[in-house]
Amino acid sequence: MINRSRFGLGIVIGMQLASLALAGDVSGKVAFLGAPPKPVRLIITGDAVCLRSHKSPLYGEDVVVNANGTLKNVVISVKEGLAGKSFSPPSNHVVLEQRGCQYIPHVVALQVRQALDVVNDDATLHNVHGLASQNPPFNFAQVKQGQRQAKTFERAEIFRVKCDVHSWMAAYVCVLDNPYFAITGDDGTFTLKDLPPGDYTLEAWHEKYGTQTVKVKVGVGGKVKADFSFPGK
Repeated sequence: MINRSRFGLGIVIGMQLASLALAGDVSGKVAFLGAPPKPVRLIITGDAVCLRSHKSPLYGEDVVVNANGTLKNVVISVKEGLAGKSFSPPSNHVVLEQRGCQYIPHVVALQVRQALDVVNDDATLHNVHGLASQNPPFNFAQVKQGQRQAKTFERAEIFRVKCDVHSWMAAYVCVLDNPYFAITGDDGTFTLKDLPPGDYTLEAWHEKYGTQTVKVKVGVGGKVKADFSFPGK
């Protein structure tokens, strides 16, 4: 006797594997043009836990130019080309830590309805103030070390998070409506994997320098290159 449920599952898996076999990748880098701005030293005052956490100066992360002339903390995502497609949120949680009285990482990205865990790793009070506009804004305290609170968001947007207790603390949360996104790290590169064949508009976002777009065409199993560059101001 044929197990119809297993048979149906096999068809679904087969279709998914076939779709992945046709998919392509988009890779590139984000260059920074001009002389890097001088890092801004953050002034830490009023909290002994914060002061003890840093034996060397702490600098802002609003502009981080890597040693190879690329820009860190840029979010690359698909802006156009996925109309009519819906995507289930991943089950894994994205984590935004408060460690050493700073947000780590400085920029996080996640899908709509994917969970964001905000964690207090410090033995001091933090206040998490999310300045969302398309989603309900939030403002909650985490008093104890090890506290964790999950948040989900129903609409795509990018918003700032700050700590009302420690004025130098800031981060950005990027909520996206599809799974094709990446954040540049210490080498300024990115890869968007397994895009179905088609024409797309990619967007690069940076908290200070704004957005740029580029159009790409992904072929069957293709490897596409797409670079961005931001001029210093």
